[in-house]
Amino acid sequence: MQAYKVGMKDFSGQRVMVFGGSRGIGAAIVTAFARAGAAVRFTYVASGSGAEALASRTGAVAVQSDAANRDGVIATIREAGPLNVLVYNAGIIVTGDPQSIDPRDIDRLIDVNIRAPYYAAVESARAMPEGGRIVVIGSVNGDRIPFPGATAYAMSKAALQGLARGLARDLGARRITVNVVQPGPTDTDMNPADTPLADMMRSVMAIKQYGTADDVASLVLYLAGPHAGGITGAMHTIDGGYGV
Repeated sequence: MQAYKVGMKDFSGQRVMVFGGSRGIGAAIVTAFARAGAAVRFTYVASGSGAEALASRTGAVAVQSDAANRDGVIATIREAGPLNVLVYNAGIIVTGDPQSIDPRDIDRLIDVNIRAPYYAAVESARAMPEGGRIVVIGSVNGDRIPFPGATAYAMSKAALQGLARGLARDLGARRITVNVVQPGPTDTDMNPADTPLADMMRSVMAIKQYGTADDVASLVLYLAGPHAGGITGAMHTIDGGYGV
């Protein structure tokens, strides 16, 4: 518990919302904020049992919300009340030949990876107190794609960079910071570190070791804390040198 507070603010009394928080990196972020004393709400789509188990372990509140539904995203933010911290972690990946992928799959990717973080950030900013924090989980693939087949995914993650830079300007007068965390290969159930794909990923990393969800969560907590008040409109890559 104390490990999450070293050099950081105790988040007691702060209201935190994590979109896409039921597993992997999202669950690590939920756990870290809860351990640091925050009142945490997080969303999930289909993994109800996993979400409820995480809520039980952490004391957080699980909320079912489909990030592809714009009105649902806005309603979820409004129902949470004023937030001190918004973390947008929901995301999907669609890979393959862009000439043959079902356009409906690309439309959903755009809804979840681009439209939803925009509307979630804007809506949360309406009631966010001065000095609030918005952190969006992007990907190193917003900067670099070393393999074919991920055009739409890379496009969606690059779009988050423009979102952060623009909102940093729009919200700066209220000292609300907006940042993107860009993980590289990270050991989760969606991208395990013990597969042939992982071996290929490690082959282009400077440090040939997958990151962990806790690594990413620690960076998010730093950006949400008091020492990061001057950091905004920035991309924070944590990828073991995958993108260098």
